[in-house]
Amino acid sequence: MSYSATDMIFDSEGYHQDFLIDLYKKLLKPRLVEEKMLILLRQGKISKWFSGIGQEAIAVGVTSILNEDEYILPMHRNLGVFTSRNIPLHRLFSQWQGKLKGFTKGRDRSFHFGTQEYKIIGMISHLGPQLGVANGIALAHKLQNEKKLTAVFTGEGGTSEGDFHEALNIASVWDLPVLFCIENNGYGLSTPTSEQYRCEHLADRAKGYGMEAHIVDGNNILEIHTKLFKIARDIRENARPVLIEFKTFRMRGHEEASGTAYVPDQDLSNWRERDPIVRYEKHLLDLGVLNWDWAEHIKWEIKQEIEEHLSITSEDHLPDFNKSIELNDIFKYTENQYYKISGEKKEIRFIDAISDALRLSMQKHLNLILMGQDIAEYGGVFKITKGFVEEFGKDRVRNTPICESGIIEVAAGLSIKGMKAVVEMQFADFVSSGFNPIVNYLAKSHYRWGQNGDVVIRMPCGAGVGAGPFHSQSNEAWFTKVPGLKIVYPSNAEDAKGLLIAAINDPNPVLYFEHKALYRTQRQEVPLSYYETEIGKACLLRNGEKLSLISYGAALQEALKIIDEEHIDNIDVIDLRTLQPLDTQTIFASAKKTGKVIILTEDSLFGSIASEISAQISEYCFEFLDAPVLRVGSLETPIPFASILEKNYLPYQRFRQKLIELIEY
Repeated sequence: MSYSATDMIFDSEGYHQDFLIDLYKKLLKPRLVEEKMLILLRQGKISKWFSGIGQEAIAVGVTSILNEDEYILPMHRNLGVFTSRNIPLHRLFSQWQGKLKGFTKGRDRSFHFGTQEYKIIGMISHLGPQLGVANGIALAHKLQNEKKLTAVFTGEGGTSEGDFHEALNIASVWDLPVLFCIENNGYGLSTPTSEQYRCEHLADRAKGYGMEAHIVDGNNILEIHTKLFKIARDIRENARPVLIEFKTFRMRGHEEASGTAYVPDQDLSNWRERDPIVRYEKHLLDLGVLNWDWAEHIKWEIKQEIEEHLSITSEDHLPDFNKSIELNDIFKYTENQYYKISGEKKEIRFIDAISDALRLSMQKHLNLILMGQDIAEYGGVFKITKGFVEEFGKDRVRNTPICESGIIEVAAGLSIKGMKAVVEMQFADFVSSGFNPIVNYLAKSHYRWGQNGDVVIRMPCGAGVGAGPFHSQSNEAWFTKVPGLKIVYPSNAEDAKGLLIAAINDPNPVLYFEHKALYRTQRQEVPLSYYETEIGKACLLRNGEKLSLISYGAALQEALKIIDEEHIDNIDVIDLRTLQPLDTQTIFASAKKTGKVIILTEDSLFGSIASEISAQISEYCFEFLDAPVLRVGSLETPIPFASILEKNYLPYQRFRQKLIELIEY
């Protein structure tokens, strides 16, 4: 990028001098705070720093055109967003030092936090997800008929991520009021833009999404304010996304350990002359709006404020470790108000129970949004939402582009704005394309900064229907390992309805696995009323003393068939129903009573929930056992298509044999 200081033209006509001075103060504050933080970094009082020196005008300028109740999603060099929103400096200092008065109780560092109080939603290190989250917040504004916009930042490096493209496509298709801000500072860490993309300007990418775009001098605070103020005002009235590419430069390394040796000296010199604060200060001095004595006094006042707030932070404490607090903060606590099963019952299929739960939940929760591929007029590939558009409208039953990651992020954004979302994976296998926002955003947000993710992800899963390797997986074990997620997996129609209603009522992220082989084969008398099945509570289906059988989902139904065919009685049969949190109380009580345990899963065994349950029984019930804990699962291969291969891939013939062996042990 070949810019010179002479390119910078400040047009202050029409601006009151008080506003011009206020912008000057807002530009100075993050610069002076950062200069102090760099000193503290060298002293070992903060652990890491991502410099925004040279880019302050973007953060300050964008924040200045937003209303205080409009959300902004910054990056890790946008200190000016936080200072312009007037967050008390001592809280920022405590955050950076891992102290209690920060925003994450010492659980995260830097700008990896959010605050509903100041309508700032911080980034995660994976960068891309926040773009989709901004879409979700903007969608909520639009659905609630609020004339507001959402601003979100990324760097030029982040535009290579798939999340960037998914977010722009969704925002464009849905006409979402989002201001996408690209800070193009020339380098992704040390990689120059010539090695990152081939288009001349990143703003050109907007054309492919039918989106308006602008290129703005990111070092000129008045150009930023003038252009974006008009754009923002228009977006509020005519909801749509707009892409802004800010041409800028960071004067220090990606983080302080990186340095800037990879930058040519001439480039550093040119950009140093274009320093956004120095040049704007000179403009104000030339106008006569500012003089040197006043400028020095303003700097002195800010430095005094910094020192005063550092003194407050020095009195703050580092967190003490408390195991109960740590574990309890994984999820948002909620008083369970269970709706009892009562009233008239009707025999329906498993798939009808899911549809009924969704319909009743949509009627109860007017802030609930359904999203997924082909779920609107088409009713989804399994027709579970057939007729929903006619009853609830397309605003609430939304077809999505094929972009699992971006839609899960939208769901997270809806939750930030106080709404609920159910996202349908067309097949559970496809969730791999949305893995990151589930395990790194939804699962961690409440623990990190107290923001719950009121999101249910429906996961049509399982083999036995001849669908092959990409439409048949039982992939629940991918997620049971991740703290912050609840995992439910019903085996029958009554629980399918009750667990889905409970999942939607739960303010935390829930993955709801529904086995496709049960959809039209499992029938049951199901209450017509609105009721919950308790998440985290297993069900003892049969009671006995000979052995304990533990299973869930379609595997549980297969196990019951085999037990009846073999005329096996006097055994405990436990339907887990919930895999996370796991009902160890019921499991351990049964294991201690019978002394023999067999665990059946459709999943392959290595790393499965069956393996975890087996390990826990061995650890906590060992002295009560009369035989080894047996695990039975599918082969350690992808799921084959041909029926003879699939039949032998599945565990049921092996389960029959192992069950008899355990009884005779």
